Parts: sequence; structure tokens; C-alpha cells
Amino acid sequence: DEKNELWRIAPDGTHTVIVKDFEGKLLNGPNDLWIRPDGGIYLSDPYYQRPYWHRGPMEQSNQGVLYLAPGASKLQRVAADLKQANGIIGTPDGTTLYVADIGASKTFAYTIAKDGSLTNKRPFCDLGSDGMTIDTGGNVYLTGKGVTVFNRMGKQVAHIDINDPWTGNVCFGGVDRHTLFITASTRLYSIKMVTMGAGSQ
Repeated sequence: DEKNELWRIAPDGTHTVIVKDFEGKLLNGPNDLWIRPDGGIYLSDPYYQRPYWHRGPMEQSNQGVLYLAPGASKLQRVAADLKQANGIIGTPDGTTLYVADIGASKTFAYTIAKDGSLTNKRPFCDLGSDGMTIDTGGNVYLTGKGVTVFNRMGKQVAHIDINDPWTGNVCFGGVDRHTLFITASTRLYSIKMVTMGAGSQ
């Protein structure tokens, strides 16, 4: 979000600017993204005024979700009815997108249409989130105070306590994708899990 743009950074450190703005206005501050199986990109665009920004006030009309179709250069707004979108994750089959409305302390599920649009918005759970991930069982992991895990029906099934005030992001990694990595206020944590990250082969 330093430049309010979407970048692709190569292993050698070089970067390519994928998106510079939306409808001629600066993005709020691209926060989290999910790439669906066909390469389309969904990104949340909340506005958090940063001390290193030389800009403001917010130029976009809302803090929702934007979509970049495969091969496209212009974004589409696909969710404008959220208070402050943040965490975002989709199912491996590309049919469902979970979006955390951290401003409303809720997470919603959407059905993903072939053209990238989102339909059938429905409540998932009464908890917002910063970063999010999903496992092969369809369980969704939300951050904030530790990591809270919900099954695909939106029922809480686990909570991972973390000795830090806040957890910002979470993802599966490691050679076998069985390690859950958690970024927190002051530390990086890892936990060996029985389940594995969705999308693993």
C-alpha cells in the first residue's frame, strides 16, 4: 500500500506495476488478495491512513473488493457494500469467496460467477479478520486475537491462542503445506498441522 498500487515482485527483487489506479483515482491501499484458479485477482482495498503517505483524504467511494480479470489491465468493483474489507480468501474450486469486513466485525461469503462478479452475499460468521487462509477441509482461518477457525458452515471449531496482542496474517507453507505460519505484533509463529493448506497437490 505504500504506492497505492498492485505490484508483482519477482524473486530477483524487480517489480512490475499491475494496477496504478481505479477509474483515475488512487486506490485506498491494496491490502489482501486472492488469485482464483484461472488467474483472476480479487483484492481488498481498505483505507488506513499511513504516516508515510503524502496523500489524503480517501479518493475511492468505498472500502470494498476489486477484481482484475485474467489478462486485463483495468479493475472492476465487485463488492461495494462493505464497511471496510480486509481479509480475503477463496475456495480452490473458485466458486466461493470469503471476505472479512473488519470494520463491521463480520465475515461474508459470496458466490463467484464466471465473469468474476460476486453474487449471493451471505453472513459467514460474526468476526472480522486481517489476513485469512483456508485448508483442504474447507475450514477458514481468521486472525485478530490469535487465530480462530470456522468450518465451511461458519461454526467455530478451534481457536489458536497466540502470546501477542494481534495476529495480522496467516498462511500454510512448508514443503508439504502442513505448517501454519502466523504473523503477529512482534513475532512470526509456526505450527505443524494435521490438515494442509487448500490448493496443495
